[in-house]
Amino acid sequence: MFTSRITSRIATALALAGAGFISYIGYRYVTDPAAMAPSFGLRVSPTGEAADFLNVKGVRDLASGLLIVALLAARQRYSLGIAMLVMATIPTGDMLTILRHDGSTATAFGVHGFTAALVAVTGALLVGEGRAADKPAISTPVVA
Repeated sequence: MFTSRITSRIATALALAGAGFISYIGYRYVTDPAAMAPSFGLRVSPTGEAADFLNVKGVRDLASGLLIVALLAARQRYSLGIAMLVMATIPTGDMLTILRHDGSTATAFGVHGFTAALVAVTGALLVGEGRAADKPAISTPVVA
């Protein structure tokens, strides 16, 4: 039980840290996209009307952070775990896009790849909690 409590707290801390981080990134992409674009890792940042797509990234990131907080608040930890495993595809896709377009390898792996790994680990911890809760407690045989 002690280990599962620690694991649960670690999963909660990682989920909340992830929610805070991605919400902040989203907020910055909505409020000051031109300042944020160079840190994404692509060689060229969109300019002019094409830069409007940066707001789309910001809204996506804000929604991801809100989803994490909403599922935690609703005590839907197993569902959050599944959602986070699925959401790990977002930074994975970002990493692959940067690599495909000859962007910064360091940013691709160091930021997006690392983020994907943390999100996936957090999701796995949360899903594991649900599986552990489904297991019946060890019972003693009943003597008739």
